[in-house]
Amino acid sequence: MTSDDLDSANMVAGDAPQSQPGTGEPLDLLIDLARRRRTIATLMVGLAVIGAILGLDMLVFHLTTDPLNDVQAYYLAGTRLNTGQALYPPGLDVNGPHYYFYPPLFAIAFRPLALLPYPVAACAWELFVLIALATTLWRLGIRRPATWFAVAVLARPIAWTVAIGQAQAMVTLLLAFGSPLTVALAANLKLFPALVALWWVGRRDWRSLRRFVGWSIALGLVQVILAPTATIDFLRTTGLSQVGDVVNISPYALSPVLWAILVILGVGAALRFARTSWGWTLAVLLGVLASPRLLIYMLSSLLASLRTPSSRAPKA
Repeated sequence: MTSDDLDSANMVAGDAPQSQPGTGEPLDLLIDLARRRRTIATLMVGLAVIGAILGLDMLVFHLTTDPLNDVQAYYLAGTRLNTGQALYPPGLDVNGPHYYFYPPLFAIAFRPLALLPYPVAACAWELFVLIALATTLWRLGIRRPATWFAVAVLARPIAWTVAIGQAQAMVTLLLAFGSPLTVALAANLKLFPALVALWWVGRRDWRSLRRFVGWSIALGLVQVILAPTATIDFLRTTGLSQVGDVVNISPYALSPVLWAILVILGVGAALRFARTSWGWTLAVLLGVLASPRLLIYMLSSLLASLRTPSSRAPKA
């Protein structure tokens, strides 16, 4: 990572300042308003309590029914690469727990863990998930009321992510830092976070955009070199047929046309308001919600919208 990437992540090395209420972030402003309006404060407390209860229910449910369920798919993907098998074998059920949806990069990174016995690998990966969540909270600011309000409201998707060992935790962490490198990495875990780069387009921050494109190309080349067949297979098999038969909260489940219209409107909003205090929030919302296969746990990445990264956008 270059020094510019560290700057873009607001001093990733450890001296990121803690945001305080009233600094301009939308949720901070809402909480600041709630301090003066009892009705708003009551509503926000109610939302937080309901969210926390739903989160606890989700955590208990998945820990007692399918703990670390998604780790199976990652482990088997790494094992297939280790043994020379196809990463995306034909005929695998997209609704099953063993289907691997992501670009090859994550499976490549998982190969060392796939050499371990599954229980050891699963526990090690879950540790990474918990560290990613803790680091995300540190990045957002553990002293900010906005952080803990968002955690409470999003407790259900966060609990689901943690309970099944979902890689969404890594996407959230990478987007929370918001540098060209980390956004490129997030887009190579799950494709739609690439839309967050529209924030740089809307701000005319061409330098950050060029670095995002450069990192994306570099990561693509790494995959071509280390897993050429898998990379080609990913490009060949990725499509809307992978949406599958799941509890899908995306508008795509109602109407593909409605989904396409909303995505286009989201792109327009992200570009139009990129220079405002809502710019980063809208970009993250688009990167998370645009997926046609939108499961509840994916909403946990909305946490990343709470802290706007630095940008060298030219003045209007």
